[in-house]
Amino acid sequence: MNTTVFKLDDVGEKHNVVIDSNTGLSVVIPVYNSEGIILELHKRLTNELNSLVRDYELIFVNDDSPDNIWAKIQTLAATDPHVKAISLRRNFGYDSALMAGLNYVRYPYVVIMDDDLQHAPEEIPLLLTEIEKGFDVVYGNFLVKKQSLVKNLGSWFVGKLAQLIVNKPAHLQITSYKILRQEIAKGIVKYGGPYPYIDGLIFQMTSSINRVMVTHHERAKDRGGHGIFKSMRILLNFCTTFSILPLRIAILLGLLISSSAGVFSIGLVIVKLWFGIDMEGWTSIILAITISGGIQLIGLGLLGEYVGRSYMNINRQPQYVIKDTVSINQVQQLNQTEEYQVAELT
Repeated sequence: MNTTVFKLDDVGEKHNVVIDSNTGLSVVIPVYNSEGIILELHKRLTNELNSLVRDYELIFVNDDSPDNIWAKIQTLAATDPHVKAISLRRNFGYDSALMAGLNYVRYPYVVIMDDDLQHAPEEIPLLLTEIEKGFDVVYGNFLVKKQSLVKNLGSWFVGKLAQLIVNKPAHLQITSYKILRQEIAKGIVKYGGPYPYIDGLIFQMTSSINRVMVTHHERAKDRGGHGIFKSMRILLNFCTTFSILPLRIAILLGLLISSSAGVFSIGLVIVKLWFGIDMEGWTSIILAITISGGIQLIGLGLLGEYVGRSYMNINRQPQYVIKDTVSINQVQQLNQTEEYQVAELT
């Protein structure tokens, strides 16, 4: 698959219409193990948004957090009409929790951010100002990330894969701090696959994407839910949902092994005929195993390609299951009328 590289100034195609920010703003925040942070997060969001937009909503999605955060969210909702909340029946993962929240946004712009105050609410105006220039999506990008070296390397690797798989612009960081138009959210929630990846869906839907530079802060307190194993699961979902590249790598690997074994076989024949040197028996055995193994990889890759395509189309495992809600009208969902199907990348 070809990789498209953009300059930062070329990222996205601007719209001509500029929408007044006073129409309102939705903020969707998956929460997990952040009981000690939620009150401060709510306070800072409220202080910022009260003076920024005419109206807003804060949609917290509890991804089956083991702490007492759901009770705290219910308390906030009882005193603040802007607070809405969804609680899932089990831990479905970050992107599935986002899908649950995005289904109920009702304002023209939607901010997505983490619950740990590494994304400062005070920088939402930067995102809003940029998207009002006409972009569909604006990412908050960081000069320095306040996280472990392993996570930084993982982010870099995912970014490179995204360039290959979904044609992500080279100078754009994929981050969980972003703002998008409601039309994009409406398209995202039409995806019916069991393992959503929000950023992959965004890049399949629009090229009108830009970035603003913001500050990445230390986690306020508590321990986050994005460990190495969950990060690997997200990476696997990304690769297998939006591309059949891993299967094609298996095919190429099989071809490479078989070709190498074939060249080696020819070399052995030449040595035997030209120099009269007899090869030991184990050589032919290893050679036969290598050739057959390569052929099997080719066959498995081809079989997997067909199975993978079928799997993408027919699997309807639920993305999430809602256990409880606060101030959420479950009849008013973005995906209740229209159909949307993500195009399969080939």
